[in-house]
Amino acid sequence: MKIVAGLGNPGKKYEGTPHNTGFEVADELSRLLSCDFRRSLRFKARIASGTGDGQDVLLVKPQTFMNRSGVSVSSVMRYRKLTPADLVIVVDDADLPLGRIRIRPNGGSGGHRGMASIIESVGSSDFARVRIGVGHDERGRGLVQHVLSRFSAGERERIGPVIKRAAQAVMCIVSSGAETAMNEFNGLPPDQDI
Repeated sequence: MKIVAGLGNPGKKYEGTPHNTGFEVADELSRLLSCDFRRSLRFKARIASGTGDGQDVLLVKPQTFMNRSGVSVSSVMRYRKLTPADLVIVVDDADLPLGRIRIRPNGGSGGHRGMASIIESVGSSDFARVRIGVGHDERGRGLVQHVLSRFSAGERERIGPVIKRAAQAVMCIVSSGAETAMNEFNGLPPDQDI
């Protein structure tokens, strides 16, 4: 079994924001796997389970708010007796240009507090991660305001196809491993390559 955790913040206030890109990828994965999320009080998360490419996949959307994502993810992992090798995290990254996907088999938090929470709670950084570029603010606001404000219409148009591509990248990790997914998906979508 693989556990795929898409990170974000719960509540309507945060829907459509760059910080909830991980949630959007998890939603796309639930569509691909034909499974529905249900609320889990035990894990402080919304959970869905499905099968893709012969592999059982557990989708997790922590409801603890971004900076405490590790509380939810680690409790699911302990209960399911999963290891960091079974984990894939999907998260926004303001240091990457809007639309760029970067997959790594392991690494640090990159300054992302949700990722830092997971590394601390899981006790390891040896898990795959899919970072989705949400870019820097072009409207003169700070980082926090940028990631917690809704995408502009133009940004939304650009990020929509990236969400679908990121979900495909996750399924590639599940079926073929992070190295294969890195070779196929790292970078901008083909229609945006320079």
